Amino acid sequence: MRNMPEQNFQFEINEIGMEIHQKIDEDEGLDDDGKPKRTGTVWTASAHIVTAIIGSGVLSLGWGVAQLGWIGGVTTLAVFSAITVYTSGLLADCYRAPLTGKRNYSYMEAVKNNLGGKKYKACGMVQYANLCGMIIGYTITASISMAAVEKSNCFHKRGRNFPCSASHNPYMIGLGIIEIFLSQIPNFHQLSWLSVVAAFMSFGYSSIGFGLGLAKVVSGETARTSLTGIETGEDTSEKTWKMFRALGNIAFAYTFSQVLVDIQDTLKSSPPENKVMRKANVIGLSVATSFYMMCGCFGYAAFGKDTPDNLLTGFGFYEPFWLVDMANLFIVIHLVGAYQVFIQPVFSAFEQWARSKWPDSDFVMGEHHVEICPLRINFLRLTWRTAFVILATLVAMIMPFFNSVLAFLGALGYWPLTVYFPIEMYIAKKKIPKWSCRWLGLELINLVCLIVALAAACGSIQGLSKALSIYEPFKVKE
Repeated sequence: MRNMPEQNFQFEINEIGMEIHQKIDEDEGLDDDGKPKRTGTVWTASAHIVTAIIGSGVLSLGWGVAQLGWIGGVTTLAVFSAITVYTSGLLADCYRAPLTGKRNYSYMEAVKNNLGGKKYKACGMVQYANLCGMIIGYTITASISMAAVEKSNCFHKRGRNFPCSASHNPYMIGLGIIEIFLSQIPNFHQLSWLSVVAAFMSFGYSSIGFGLGLAKVVSGETARTSLTGIETGEDTSEKTWKMFRALGNIAFAYTFSQVLVDIQDTLKSSPPENKVMRKANVIGLSVATSFYMMCGCFGYAAFGKDTPDNLLTGFGFYEPFWLVDMANLFIVIHLVGAYQVFIQPVFSAFEQWARSKWPDSDFVMGEHHVEICPLRINFLRLTWRTAFVILATLVAMIMPFFNSVLAFLGALGYWPLTVYFPIEMYIAKKKIPKWSCRWLGLELINLVCLIVALAAACGSIQGLSKALSIYEPFKVKE
């Protein structure tokens, strides 16, 4: 007990020292960790989240609702949204260490500091496989939208029954060239403008898809729908696989947690980052779920059991062709930005490793000014990022059916990254007693989401086996 006053006195000295150090950092334009002062706000974080979460997959949700029916489709979207909001809030609370206040700069670092080395390695395997899958899938999806513009104009000029076709490969190469240049943006902190543009594009094409579906419903040209999504006479086993794949599509639509810590690391330190991030999560997910509901429900209402995989590239709508073209161009611009949101953590992880390995290398550490370019050039960043984008583009061209693989990664990625690790980190950080009511509730969410993810993965594997049966390298089936 005699040591208590000394301990308190020492704690006060340390606290005063931290405040003085923080004040000095503020005066020098640095944050409490010595890095350049972060300037992110709830709105920039929300823009990053919207860019990450709303991909062109929103246009496939009509097909998902068609497989699950009105009850299952709407309920599944609402449940996935609620779980994602809740677990994203738990993840936001794990950004700083409880005692030291030290920041976790990435998702993996948060897992390592809260759960230890074994789970850290498992997290790394899942996270980076998922991120790489995302960017390859985005390359394919963007090329499909660009080819859809060419086909749309062909249908408009020559009629809907004309065998219009377009190769995706030139568009993949063009997208790869654009991403090589954009990949020289050093980090997340300088991506805000691109995320804002991409977020507006997602509003644009989602609104067009929703508007075209609404117009078809209002005009009375609707198809028969079902509360359960089960159509009479349809093979039961095939319908079950489709329902499982629909769960995978919806899970994929909500798989974005792997970049949340990177987004949180862009926020100002005051007010507290976790509070700001919780607000950004609610805003971003509310916007996303609203568009998901509108596109999914009106897409199903318009086409019924014949709802295409993608309302725009699947040519559920042919006219007005210029509006369909505009929506597909919006998709491309959005995916260009989303590509960078998902690839930056991959870049950051490798470059941090290289800097720790070769701290004295000018090739790794040097930043060089170029007169014609506003960015600083780093030779490691220039060479390795360029090589990575080229490799991702080649894989997308070799495996044009990779959307099936992407659905598989989404099904497996949602549970560990969005549910399991955030819940386990929160339990460890808050020291929640085992078998307590709170612990049982959190683990019940874990178990239910695991079962759903396994079912979705099985459906994705069955779809992948079909794609492999017609596989031809460097060729896209029209």
